[in-house]
Amino acid sequence: MKLNRKTFDFLLMFPPLLLASFGIVMIYSASMVTTYIADQPAYSMMLRQLVWFGIATIAFLFACFFNYKIYQKMTKVIILILAILLVAVMLFGKEINYSKSWLYIGPFSVQPSEFVKIGLVMYLASVYTNKQEYIDDFFKAVLPPLVITSLLLGLIIQQPDIGTAGIIFSIACVVIFSSGIKFRHLSLLIGVGAILIVALGFHMMTDEKISRFTGAYQPFADPEHSGYQLIQSYIAIATGGLSGTGIGQGIQKLGYLTQAESDFIMAVISEELGIFGVLFVIVCIAVIVIRGFFIAMKCENKFGSLLAIGISAMFGIQTIINLGAISGLLPITGVPLPFVSYGGTSLLVSLFSVGVLNNIARHVNYNRYQEKVIETEDDRVEHTKIQNGKVSRNINYANSRKARH
Repeated sequence: MKLNRKTFDFLLMFPPLLLASFGIVMIYSASMVTTYIADQPAYSMMLRQLVWFGIATIAFLFACFFNYKIYQKMTKVIILILAILLVAVMLFGKEINYSKSWLYIGPFSVQPSEFVKIGLVMYLASVYTNKQEYIDDFFKAVLPPLVITSLLLGLIIQQPDIGTAGIIFSIACVVIFSSGIKFRHLSLLIGVGAILIVALGFHMMTDEKISRFTGAYQPFADPEHSGYQLIQSYIAIATGGLSGTGIGQGIQKLGYLTQAESDFIMAVISEELGIFGVLFVIVCIAVIVIRGFFIAMKCENKFGSLLAIGISAMFGIQTIINLGAISGLLPITGVPLPFVSYGGTSLLVSLFSVGVLNNIARHVNYNRYQEKVIETEDDRVEHTKIQNGKVSRNINYANSRKARH
């Protein structure tokens, strides 16, 4: 495919990079006091995020130029690598915030469950593209890929990381539904999957995990413990008002609101930048999601269409769950805000995924650009024929007049 500026989708390039840059600023604001108290440089978290931003930007640019159709041939290898990483977490992972979800590789720490989000989308998009001829057959087309999906979800729930497992399950349902399966098959899938996730989740639940659910809907019943975090989030949101207190001027991050730089960074944004800051983040993510679904509708390649739908759903679902947690509409599950929250793996996966989405958009734009070129060329040829026809008729008419005279 020929590279030119007309093939790039700038609505899928600028918003994610703008959000990631904005996130670095807000991470510094949210963490500078707590890191200083912990005898670390005030900019330490911001610096780590900046390093990951550099790595993620390279991944983003690579994904923009790497032909997305090649991923369809690599899905088996991708799934195998993901399974190995999740098993490695179970054996050698480090427990943080009551979840054993992290692998330390030298100076870097990675969260393999984040890679599962995009990897599973690629796998399901590839499998259901190949099964289009018999997609209505539940046992032949729909069920087999669910074995792999269930295996990966089981390993994530084992950590336990119920929030990430729920997101991945929801994304998988969107991709499977978009593949064209019957609605009753999807209903059966959602019902059984939800029951299994809830059952396994409660089996793996600790008192701390259960308190997140009770604290979400009755925070003032236990304001010192289970409801403390949500109440502090309420205070931050209420303090911000319309225009906020100003960047760096927030109070709740000063030891009151924990995880202010990661899961609850939107509460800090609301306090310091007000409703305008919140709307800026929501609009940027909405542009990415809506544009992604638009690209999916325009893409004539089934794999590309399902891949675009899965990536768009990933950003949309994760944003809804994060915003639901800080506002008390959903339990606190430790889900980061895409592009903005502190976390190198999350930022890497987010920028790489939107890079893949941009690559799909480039193929769509290139095909549409070629069609316009062909149409223009056809019109030019037709116009030339008409003009030649007129010239020919005029010559014949002139010759006939000469003959009469």
